[in-house]
Amino acid sequence: MVQGTPNAVGRPRTSSRAVIEDAAAELFLENTYALTTIEQITQRAGVSRNTFFNYFAAKSDVLWVELDAAIDRLTLELQAVPEGRPALAEMRAATLRVVAEIGVDRVPLALTQDDVMGTAEETRVSGLARLARRSDLIAVFLARHLNRDPEDLLVLSAANALSGAISAAWTVWARDGIGRRPLAEYMSEAFDVVSAGLTASLVE
Repeated sequence: MVQGTPNAVGRPRTSSRAVIEDAAAELFLENTYALTTIEQITQRAGVSRNTFFNYFAAKSDVLWVELDAAIDRLTLELQAVPEGRPALAEMRAATLRVVAEIGVDRVPLALTQDDVMGTAEETRVSGLARLARRSDLIAVFLARHLNRDPEDLLVLSAANALSGAISAAWTVWARDGIGRRPLAEYMSEAFDVVSAGLTASLVE
């Protein structure tokens, strides 16, 4: 954790985002999420309110830094998949490439310390927004590779199943404690759960 002080100044610009993340985590653990304000976070981090909003649109975004970055990386991975490739296999491979970059030291405290931080309700609400964003991303990818409409029932069903599997793997991984395995292993197992039905349904 970064040991911030109310009057901390002179932090390198490149470290501002990480400093804000650490300051927020400290305050959530000390005061709970609900009782921590953005002003308190910026004071602890030694940055301005404008700097906070350069990196985060809302306080809840600080809870999902790693997941939001993973969704951004998945977007780029899927956009790079050539036409004519098997959609489900490429979806799985892209996801595993993304999560392979996430070490066990990057587990979101909002999930592992939700009882102390008081983040359970907020993670349910803001987590749904991330699930929906990822589902939309996957639906666009599947529609493109299956020559179907993104609003097609099959496409939406598959996209939501895959996005749900990713969320389930992420949650179990985060809560598995010090004995947790690499995130990619959980993702692979989650994909196995939904793959059989999807493989039978998706005509590629």
